[in-house]
Amino acid sequence: MIKEFDVQNPQQQSRRNFLSHSAKITATGALLTAGMSSGIASAAPFKAGAMDEKCDDVSQINAISAPHYQLRNVRLEEGFEREGDIVVATQTGLYNLEINNGKIVTIQPAKDAPASTLPAFDARGLLLLPATRDMHIHLDKTFYGGKWEAPRPRKGKTIMDMIAREQVLIPQLLPTSVEHAEAIIGLLHSKGTTVARSHCNIDPVSGLKSLEHLKIALEKHQQDFSCEIVAFPQHGLLHSKVDGLMREAMQMGVQYVGGLDPTNVDGAMEKSLDAMFQIALDTNKGVDIHLHETTPAGIAAVKYMIQTVEKNPQLKGKVTLSHGFALAMMQGAELDEVINGLAEQQFTVASTIPLGKLNMPLPQLSQNGVFVMTGTDSVIDHWSPFGTGSMLEKASLYAQLYGNSDEFGLTRSLAIATGNVLPLDDSGKRQWPAVNDNAEMILVDASCSAEAVARVSEVKATFHQGRLVFGAVGKV
Repeated sequence: MIKEFDVQNPQQQSRRNFLSHSAKITATGALLTAGMSSGIASAAPFKAGAMDEKCDDVSQINAISAPHYQLRNVRLEEGFEREGDIVVATQTGLYNLEINNGKIVTIQPAKDAPASTLPAFDARGLLLLPATRDMHIHLDKTFYGGKWEAPRPRKGKTIMDMIAREQVLIPQLLPTSVEHAEAIIGLLHSKGTTVARSHCNIDPVSGLKSLEHLKIALEKHQQDFSCEIVAFPQHGLLHSKVDGLMREAMQMGVQYVGGLDPTNVDGAMEKSLDAMFQIALDTNKGVDIHLHETTPAGIAAVKYMIQTVEKNPQLKGKVTLSHGFALAMMQGAELDEVINGLAEQQFTVASTIPLGKLNMPLPQLSQNGVFVMTGTDSVIDHWSPFGTGSMLEKASLYAQLYGNSDEFGLTRSLAIATGNVLPLDDSGKRQWPAVNDNAEMILVDASCSAEAVARVSEVKATFHQGRLVFGAVGKV
């Protein structure tokens, strides 16, 4: 017998209610592992918030505690339906998946699956997709989880003005930065994200405190969330004289050396980039630089970085160009040459898929071998109030901006949100999930990935390494 299917839906609650509800459930940041007496497997993300409204009975909310279990009646994509050469639909079927210690160990058609003595949960025909990845976010400085606060007016403000604003704001955010980082982790879970890369301020105002606080938040969620850290000199590597602090950060488990607008902020393009790359070379770390500059200096910076990696092969495949708005200012042979250089040196481009006058050549980058990924960047902070935390929304935006409105194009657009993991390859052959794949997955209320992207379908459950970290599935 299948007991009642239940899913928490933060989109149908007030934000404060959702935050306080989640904080009560998982205040320690760990997943619940209570028994299954309620017949529901569910997990809620931690979120900071005032305990000002009554929460549901915690005993009615449980997690999949067994590392070895079966997930039944999962909808998987099987192939494309075509009319001539045109993909007009996506074929799907129902399957049972066996999960063991974070891996998918068997995949069988539901109608043919033999009886099993494993703990079993029913997905009720929801579509299984790869979990999404937020590969450019700032978990260390956000208003999310607190009271509503719109950013100050930015019209006419320069990046130096924003840096001055941060110098006042960061000390105000630090006392609650752990709770706010956890709140965003909970938000990301609810949107289907289990993996992220977070930039973290290294500046004279906070020193290493922002990093220390972010690490506390991530340690609380090491069982339900994976996150790389970029040491980010938000106030300028040279301008704020933080070379020493950056090197200290590299000894604290940070994976990437960050950088920022070497001309507009540091006032010395080559010197700034050389300093950034030298830290990476000395510490054997990767690089992830914010480059917003759209001037000729920005174009020169991209070309200089390509040349630097070419001269230092140990950096090949370890450099991410975040934003990279200068790419939108190039065209023709110049753009082709730069894209070829990025591909040859195995750069990654992290784009937030900007709206407005900038037309980033993201499809052209992908087609020529440059790995392109996306992230939310801001989630309700002093830079922007618009971040939702949804990578499916980013995939939908990508599809809209680049004309991927047909079935095939919509399915391909999902790649930017999942780290290039797609259920079907270009020919329509199923390539995910496969036996021995990590159980990084989401259950979505959609008939196929094309619909999930076009309609930004609701995420009903999120799994990290086989563990249910958000949502609910019915116990069989």
